[in-house]
Amino acid sequence: MTDKTKTRILLVDDEPNILVALEYLVKKEGYQAFKAENGEQALRLMPRSQPHMVILDVMMPGMDGFEVARQIRADARYDNTRIIFLTAKGTQEDRFKGYATGGEVYITKPFDNDELINTINEVIEFG
Repeated sequence: MTDKTKTRILLVDDEPNILVALEYLVKKEGYQAFKAENGEQALRLMPRSQPHMVILDVMMPGMDGFEVARQIRADARYDNTRIIFLTAKGTQEDRFKGYATGGEVYITKPFDNDELINTINEVIEFG
């Protein structure tokens, strides 16, 4: 999918400042952005937003990002939805769990804006 204006990205983070920053970055790049402040809200938004990608924090109150990813991966409607974990949890065990629950990419915070955008573009373009 090369038309960025038709590409939908769901941003999931319990930190309002990070959500605002992520929204700015992806919209500046030309993508459509949807925001969720926790895992439950993200899962409720999935059917309406039909995102091509989910950028997902791990540490959130209630349902963590790993469980959100598991539930997304368990739903055949989202077989083509890409997941990027963007989190402060950076141990090897956390990374393994991120990939095991269905993430394509695992990025630790703090993150570099250009690196994040390049990663988003590559995952959208090449899967």
